[in-house]
Amino acid sequence: MKNYKIDRIGVGAIFLTALLSPCCFPLFAFGASALGLGGVELLGSWTMPVFLGLIGIFLIGLFLSYRRHRCLYPLLVGVPGAAIILYGYLSNELLFIYAGMFVLLASAIVNFYRNRLYGKGDAIVMMSTITCPHCHFSKEELMPDNACTFFYQCTNCKGTIKPRQGDCCVYCSYGSVPCPPIQSGNSCCS
Repeated sequence: MKNYKIDRIGVGAIFLTALLSPCCFPLFAFGASALGLGGVELLGSWTMPVFLGLIGIFLIGLFLSYRRHRCLYPLLVGVPGAAIILYGYLSNELLFIYAGMFVLLASAIVNFYRNRLYGKGDAIVMMSTITCPHCHFSKEELMPDNACTFFYQCTNCKGTIKPRQGDCCVYCSYGSVPCPPIQSGNSCCS
């Protein structure tokens, strides 16, 4: 499965939007002035809609990363952070917006480390086209990344497929790609 970086782009753009909009985010005005931007309001009345849109992009990135590494922690931190920002926006409480931004930053950091843990070594292919030995029907399936699949029921003929002698699972026997543990050089069934 592809390594999505949309979450990193999203959180970076959120802070860049805040930095470039010192009128809406006075806490970041000192950062903008340190960069020589002074009191320039680049986005004008579009600042908050752009900011909220970028939060949506960030959350989509977190979800796509979750699909890859299957760790809920970044989402469990990021979604409440986005809710805090939305509450701050609707109630005109800037403190909640700042707090939510730093919660999103923490979520992005956790997600970055989860992606690094998951992505060590070469990229592992998670999709395999499995072909039924009985009816020769082929179907693309998402392989489990932490377990062997000993039995597979063909969706066409309803026959049960078992691994061949010496293979650890049905994906190693009848799939276009071996299972993830074998791809990473580990034993599938240990």
